[in-house]
Amino acid sequence: MTSLKGFFRGKTAIQPIWIFVIAIFIFFSFMSEYFLSLGNITNILVQTSTIGLIALGMTLVMINGNIDLSVGATLGLAASLAVGLQDHGLTVAILAALGSGILLGALNGLVVWKTGVNAFIVTLGAMLGVRGLIFLYTGEQSFYAMNFAFADFGASTIGPIPVLAIIFLLCTLVMHLVLTRTGHGRNTFAVGGNPEASIDAGIRLGRHMMINFIIVGFFAALAGVLLASQMGAATPNLGRDYELWTITAVVLGGTKLTGGYGSITGTLGGVLAIGILRNGMNMMQVPAFYVLVILGVILISVLIIDKKLNMPSTKEVRI
Repeated sequence: MTSLKGFFRGKTAIQPIWIFVIAIFIFFSFMSEYFLSLGNITNILVQTSTIGLIALGMTLVMINGNIDLSVGATLGLAASLAVGLQDHGLTVAILAALGSGILLGALNGLVVWKTGVNAFIVTLGAMLGVRGLIFLYTGEQSFYAMNFAFADFGASTIGPIPVLAIIFLLCTLVMHLVLTRTGHGRNTFAVGGNPEASIDAGIRLGRHMMINFIIVGFFAALAGVLLASQMGAATPNLGRDYELWTITAVVLGGTKLTGGYGSITGTLGGVLAIGILRNGMNMMQVPAFYVLVILGVILISVLIIDKKLNMPSTKEVRI
């Protein structure tokens, strides 16, 4: 058991989630003749891009030891603003949408910082409040994009690759570099792993956590703008349950709920695992609720295995 623990702790390049992704990729390749088509592969990337963008920011927040339950509502508000404000110009509408995500992220981070209230409670309240604001703003009605350039963007491609997939992959690369090559990334792990030692090292915890909440708020808003562009519309319920899918993807990717450990590459694997499962089972004409059952079983199994692998042995020294 000790050697098995050492393998998974030491081999950050070989993450269990990618073994699972490869396995289900091969499985569905045999189960459906259309699965490996270029159109279907790019379709998976487009389908996962929305949750994937949010998951990039959520990874940093969860490594910090926090969580953000308001991302689905933030997505819905940004989508509604991006479509609803287009009479004032497309640029104004998009900037307002992205600004709303940044503002809500900053507000969440500020409240958690200044009050010391658990982020779960703060963002749960934000989720309910923002969802109510969406219904007030939209009058419980759907908005439809009248600007064809906006609607066309969601369906645009560069060569055979959809623009939405390219944006997601580029953002993934940027956030991987931020987490692994910058001081902010190192501080994110430090704060999540040992807040007291981080304070002693001179890290300003409140400001640092606030930045990560702003990042996840921005990505939630960006996902809302891109999803509205893809749909050519925004509905008051848009983004509902996205926070659950996002957290599931991040946890499947190996990020610990207790903080201090995680990676963008792992999160990418978690996002793709969900996307491939949903797409492959849909091709096999399996009812959608079976995907939820399977993902639930997988998630619980991952948490149990993680608990077993990281359970301190009697020989380990506890600090």
